[in-house]
Order: sequence, then structure tokens, then C-alpha cells
Amino acid sequence: MRAPISVIVPTVDAAGDLPACLAALGEGLSLGLIRELVISDGGSVDGTQGVAEAAGALLVTGPPSRGGQLRRGAEAAQGDWLLFLHADTVLAPGWSDAVLPVIAAPGAYHFRLHFDVPGFAPRLVAGWANLRSRLFHLPYGDQGLLIHRALYDAVGGYPDIPLMEDVALARRLGRKLGPLAARAITSAEKYRAQGWTRRGGRNLLTLGRYLAGADPAILARAYRR
Repeated sequence: MRAPISVIVPTVDAAGDLPACLAALGEGLSLGLIRELVISDGGSVDGTQGVAEAAGALLVTGPPSRGGQLRRGAEAAQGDWLLFLHADTVLAPGWSDAVLPVIAAPGAYHFRLHFDVPGFAPRLVAGWANLRSRLFHLPYGDQGLLIHRALYDAVGGYPDIPLMEDVALARRLGRKLGPLAARAITSAEKYRAQGWTRRGGRNLLTLGRYLAGADPAILARAYRR
């Protein structure tokens, strides 16, 4: 019997973050959970592709767009389950114990968000993200997503859009998307650089504009300025 999970990681110049992300997958390999690793790269020039090749990953390349990269990665994957992770996210030890019981039947799950730094602001932002995920079934991509292939295909998969691709897929899944009792530890670098209040507020504003019908391409340009 083949391992069930294909891990899909979108990358753009992620050579610094990717090794830790991949190292945390070791327990899944040892338990026979992970079938393959798919790195969907958007044109890295920093050695990311070398890290992927050294890890034995299937490397998929194309234009930089997280939605498009995730979609291409899923198209190349062969597993019955798809585990989507950001390159700067590390699954906390014991994650496989939370995954094992749920893969007996089709479903969709996200991890609990946790930042890699201590403090009140990181706890507050992560707490809001986890509450939003539970109440409204709207996790972001940095929380990780584990979804059965048949369900992924049934809802149309990730849309090829430059921003809010995670929210778009989550809205299609709705109440089918539930929490796992395991943490996804994500980098706080962007929050520390931009300020917790400023970035958190901008994320909330961007979400509101998207839900109100704004064009993801316009939102992406504003978000990255």
C-alpha cells in the first residue's frame, strides 16, 4: 500500500526557510504517511531549486502566483491526500499523531496557527486566526491545509489568483473544513518588519475587500506595496 500524502510547497526564493519546513516532515516519512514532496517554484534565483532537488522533491516551475503554484503542484501530485504548506511554516512535533486518525475517510483539515516568537502580539494574532478558522471556516495558507484529493477536485481546487487563494478554497469547502489538534508554526518575520498592528490590520482590510468582491489582482498589488 502506498503512502497517502503528497506534500505541496509553493516557493519563491525560499532557500533560507525551506530546510526547516522539510525537516519537520521526517516523522511523517518514518510512519509511512508521506508519498512524495512537490515543490512548486515561481522562479527562485537563490538556490531554492537546489534545496528541493537535494530533498528528492518533484520540482514544478511556472510563473510566480501562489494560487497558480499551488494548483500546478496539486496537478503534479499523486497522493490520495494533499498537504499544502508554506515554505516558512514548520509543523510542530507530533503532527502526524493528529493526522493519522483523520485520513481513514475523505475530509479537509487545517492546523492551529502559532508564531515562532513569544509575546502578547503573536498570541493575539494567532488567537484571532484560530478563532476565525473555527467560527467561519476561513484558515489562511500559513496554517497548512490537509485535504483529500477527491474533495479537492470536487470543489475545483485552488484558483489561479495572486492573493486570497486560500480563502477562496476555504469558502468552497465551508463546513467540510475542520481543525486538527496540531500546530503549524509560521515565521513572524513580516509582522516584525511591518509591525503587528499594521500588518494585522492590513490583513483584515484585505480580507474584507476580497469578501466584498474586490479583484484579487488589484488587492495583490496594494498588499505588496
